[in-house]
Amino acid sequence: MTDNTTLSRVNRHLLILYATETGTAQETADRISRECRRAYFQCRVCSMDMYSPEALISETLVLFVVATTGSGAEPRAMTPLWNLLLRSHLPHDLFEDLDFSVFGLGDSAYERFCWPAKKLCKRLLSLGAREICPRGEGDDQHRLGLYGALEPWIGNLLETLSRSYPSDSDVGNLRPPSKPPPRVITTDMASTPETLKPYSADSNHFDVTVRRNRRITAEDWFQDVRHFEFVSGRHIEYNPGDVAIIHPIATGAEVDSFLLLMGWANLADAPFSILHSMLDQTLPDHIPCITTLRVLFTHHLDFNAVPRRSFFQILRYFTTDDSERERLDEFLSLEGADEFYEYCQLVKRTIREVLSEFRSVRIPRDYIFDVFPPLRPRHFSIASSAKCHPREIHLCVAIVKYRTKLKMPRKGICTSYLANLRPDDRLQIRVEKGIIKLPDNPHIPVICVGPGTGIAPMRAAIEDRIDAGSNATTLYFGCRSKCKDHHYGAEWETYAESKRITYRVAFSRDGPEGTKRTYVQDLILKDKDSVWDLLNDQRGTLIISGSSNKMPAAVRRAISSIAEDCGKMLKEDALKFVNEMEREGRLIEECWS
Repeated sequence: MTDNTTLSRVNRHLLILYATETGTAQETADRISRECRRAYFQCRVCSMDMYSPEALISETLVLFVVATTGSGAEPRAMTPLWNLLLRSHLPHDLFEDLDFSVFGLGDSAYERFCWPAKKLCKRLLSLGAREICPRGEGDDQHRLGLYGALEPWIGNLLETLSRSYPSDSDVGNLRPPSKPPPRVITTDMASTPETLKPYSADSNHFDVTVRRNRRITAEDWFQDVRHFEFVSGRHIEYNPGDVAIIHPIATGAEVDSFLLLMGWANLADAPFSILHSMLDQTLPDHIPCITTLRVLFTHHLDFNAVPRRSFFQILRYFTTDDSERERLDEFLSLEGADEFYEYCQLVKRTIREVLSEFRSVRIPRDYIFDVFPPLRPRHFSIASSAKCHPREIHLCVAIVKYRTKLKMPRKGICTSYLANLRPDDRLQIRVEKGIIKLPDNPHIPVICVGPGTGIAPMRAAIEDRIDAGSNATTLYFGCRSKCKDHHYGAEWETYAESKRITYRVAFSRDGPEGTKRTYVQDLILKDKDSVWDLLNDQRGTLIISGSSNKMPAAVRRAISSIAEDCGKMLKEDALKFVNEMEREGRLIEECWS
């Protein structure tokens, strides 16, 4: 028999597993861990791709933080665990000793909102696990972002944990709010090392040289879209649909200005060592053991991000001005939620802009990883075939520029970095497997739907299939104007003339004033007989890529409508036909918000 004391001590060890593409789930897991630690739980935080799935059977209390990718797919980090859980021979009581809860991250603009979190929850229950706290669902559409759901969910979780796992000395209640310990300890170095590398060793990247950075939209067009060509000295293995991961670098001028604002200009190049002391709190990837403030804010920490609520929670510990502290307390109160939203989220105010207003704030060096979020790498669909362009990676990237509601100019951190690259500049790129899978037989039909920069993975797929001798690819491309943003238009027209692809294009703004605009889904409906033949009779594959706004759902509706019309199906059966295509891997969406 195990006595209650031993059981309590075991159960107060909590594992938090997260799966993410952008880093948001990692930050959420850190936030949950901090609050659970206040309730006297010992926490481990781990990415699912760094955790052995087989070890889950030995856990007793696990929280899962799961992001959503594409139109409801699980993040790549979750795939090994998910594949294990889906094995048909697993006993129904496999996890009878496991207590769990799930927090999902998603966007309710998608049809399959928080789908991976819902599926994970359902599967764990079917295998005997006990859900101790109802699933939480963070929504990007909420005016407070995911924190609109996260904060109440954490409160509910802590109440459940305190009730279900009371500690030996009745310390289940939260500790009084106090300054949390820093996740690192920094120590000044007596002497400067000969070389300070911005990153720790990483063997998974390719060193590449810029060969081309060419604008492919008209100079007078409102959107700047670039075609990039990067060349490596060694072979690069990738497939159509795979993703290039690029880590942005902040400009020297911006870093200098920020360090001056923080009062760190004189300390910017003083080296110090980093000791990761709070192991339940994550650090940015590939942080060097010895570094400087200039290196960290150039390569690793983001001072241009829109801050989350947790940023203001920790900021109040470092202000010496009573009026500033009162304002922060207002932002953090339930009554101040509207004011916080209007001050921060609505106008996309950056961390740097906030700190320029809260001038009394003095952030100790040990707390920089607690205050500033990581400068996240960005993911771009590769726009080339490795067969046609050995040792090369091509990208098609829209350079992000806009103005906030306060008329403040904003630039995408990574796209601005890319836009400033010149021929012969060098950088590092990692390659990650994507979700697109072409048929093994190049003669099986494939319909590619890729308006705008969604054309990137389609270009890779088309080049790959043409290289394999295929002439069974149909491309539906959409843009506003033939002479302004017809990405790679000359290539598609050349392929079409030589009968290597069928090319259908919708120029939505080139028609006469007042006429109905034509989009890719309209062309698909117009081609209903040939589309039905390709997808139903010939068992072809449909790939949709691009913005996750209305386009993917409109294309799916068009296919469903064609199934009703050409397949003589009832509406319900037509929807099942589309869903069955997806289950068979013959309908693939690679979309982003």
